[in-house]
Amino acid sequence: MSTFLQLNTIFISIIIEAFPFVLIGVFISGLIQMFVTEQMIAKIVPKNRVLGVLYGALIGALFPSCECGIIPIVHRLLKKGVPLHVAIPFMLTGPIINPIVLFSTFIAFGNNWQMVWYRAGFALLIAFVIGIILSFQYKGTQLLDEDEHDHHHEHATTLWQKFVGTLNHAVEEFFSVGKYLIIGAFIAASMQIFVKTSVLMDLGQTKATSSLVMMLLAVILSLCSEADAFIAASFRGTFSTSALVAFLLIGPMVDIKNLLMLYHTFKKKFIAVLILYIVVLVFISSMLV
Repeated sequence: MSTFLQLNTIFISIIIEAFPFVLIGVFISGLIQMFVTEQMIAKIVPKNRVLGVLYGALIGALFPSCECGIIPIVHRLLKKGVPLHVAIPFMLTGPIINPIVLFSTFIAFGNNWQMVWYRAGFALLIAFVIGIILSFQYKGTQLLDEDEHDHHHEHATTLWQKFVGTLNHAVEEFFSVGKYLIIGAFIAASMQIFVKTSVLMDLGQTKATSSLVMMLLAVILSLCSEADAFIAASFRGTFSTSALVAFLLIGPMVDIKNLLMLYHTFKKKFIAVLILYIVVLVFISSMLV
């Protein structure tokens, strides 16, 4: 009975953490659908490959969204014509370099800027490298609905009609991605109950293994990026700085709940390749600390 209550508590806490940001994400997705045209996108996204990747990585600083809320936004941007090598860096850095997350990291680590610089700097570097690789590797959007044409709502001419259209689209998107959030939250909660952190700590005896253990822990815990720094800070006496950096980098990029949301959005082969790039680059980054 106590195990069930623990599972229920963790499951609900994950849902409550993620819910507001999913709402923000689907609403922004609706705004993009109703108010942003392909012509607008063409004007603001740099044509140059390198500048495009940098633009995608840095624009994430303007979006206070966690990894759950940002996937609907990325999906809509890709449907509007944003190149894959611009959208994916935005997806990777948005949940990390936005001001809310960086400030929470600063507070969690005792008003110390070191972890903030490590987190933001390596996140931008990882996103940039992945963006450049993807720009050569893929030409299409890699969306599951890649071949479907995105019809702009030309019949919505007044501001009120566009606002209603935004709400309708947000509701559709929410119910589309919401089920994956719930399933992912339940799996994450179950993992937290049945996979003991003490076992993971026993495995992390060296710098390399401790980083791998903390990466695995970040995936299992599936915390929202606004809260994960406080959990990471609680491990300062147990794990090295490099392991904490790995935890803070991998969590917002790959966790159980956003994996299921990615599965609903992108082609399976692309997801596997993207996760491989993320894991390898996060591990290498942590070894540089």
